Amino acid sequence: MSYARQRTLLRGWFDAAVAAADPARCLPAWLPGPLDLPKGRTVVVGAGKAAAAMAKAVEENWRGDPARLSGLVVTRYGHGAATRCIEVVEAAHPAPDAAGQQAAIRIVDAVKGLTADDLVLVLLSGGGSALLAAPMAGITLAEKRAVTRALLACGAGIGEINCVRKHLSAIKGGRLALAAAPARVLTLAISDVPGDDLSTIASGPTVPDQTSCADALEIVTRYGIELPAAARQALLSGAAETPKAGDPGFSRCEAHIVATAQSALAAAAAAARAQGITPLVLGDAIEGEAREAARVLGGIALSCAAHGVPLPAPCVLLSGGETTVTVKGGGRGGRNAEFLLGLALALGGHARIHAIACDTDGIDGSEDNAGALLSPNTAARAAAAGIDLRARLVDNDAYGVFEALGDLVVTGPTRTNVNDFRAILIEPTEGRAEKA
Repeated sequence: MSYARQRTLLRGWFDAAVAAADPARCLPAWLPGPLDLPKGRTVVVGAGKAAAAMAKAVEENWRGDPARLSGLVVTRYGHGAATRCIEVVEAAHPAPDAAGQQAAIRIVDAVKGLTADDLVLVLLSGGGSALLAAPMAGITLAEKRAVTRALLACGAGIGEINCVRKHLSAIKGGRLALAAAPARVLTLAISDVPGDDLSTIASGPTVPDQTSCADALEIVTRYGIELPAAARQALLSGAAETPKAGDPGFSRCEAHIVATAQSALAAAAAAARAQGITPLVLGDAIEGEAREAARVLGGIALSCAAHGVPLPAPCVLLSGGETTVTVKGGGRGGRNAEFLLGLALALGGHARIHAIACDTDGIDGSEDNAGALLSPNTAARAAAAGIDLRARLVDNDAYGVFEALGDLVVTGPTRTNVNDFRAILIEPTEGRAEKA
């Protein structure tokens, strides 16, 4: 059985979610109107997987004199866009590289020396933390890369990872805003973090930080992360503390979130409803191990199929957020693919349940796919191909499973990012389908 219709539905809902977070669609309404334009210059800076597309949207919708518009944004390799007056630099993600470090230094330099008549327009999106790589004094880029890789592999949540990043940075945790004073600072962000916390998106370079050096130390200690000696001493002494609320450097700062996981899920829900399938959004901030989230969501899907609770079929369970993977094996993964591998085991090949899980940026972890698709016959096809799903899950080799089955979803860079998108479709029995 091909399940072509179900896959078309699932992929269409994912596409609707991504479209809702397209900078060309969500950003223009937040730009300054004719009466709110600065008397002086507008300097645009930014970072993230959506940064280039956001910069392009600014240029195409700017209401002021384009001669007074300039700037620099940094995005992930392959996520660039054609712009006229705002320079786009590409750098590495998720571990920073020299290109990101140089871009971060240039961004800080670009906002220094401005006046109260100038405006700094800051464009942030997911991935900005790695792309704004400006290590604090005394720490090398190689050391910062090692800490980042260890945090990504240990299963730490994005808030924990960014807490450490902020305290080891010369630009994150509000420091960029202080460098831009006395200019007005307007931050527009596409949220990729559970809870839509502006201080966590791209590690909050333009907003006060609520975390402390003590918090960062507790995180690295709990996960057994080895820190460079200079970094540990800076955290212990408090020299690496970030600026807090009440600092006068934030007095002319304003920040808004222009797209969220919730808005993307709402778009997918509207599309499903229009097709006669009842949606249920389970949450836009689901975190935790991908395989454990799969067991929970799989249980809800089985309840829908068997008992019509919490929804009768046909229905779709939608969710977003950012799960994690504690890497112990040597396979190729991605948290969305690992979620689906765990879901395949949880569902046991249920005949009426299908699913998709993808990252809205088009990149599942560090792989070349956005995610994958799951069908009722996934486990059977894997067995026929000699693939042991449980062994592959132990080896964190979900990518390998879905690649072998031809079930990867490959979109290329979407140039936006509101994090994970999951949809579990529960079909009715044949008799109920006929009545419908």
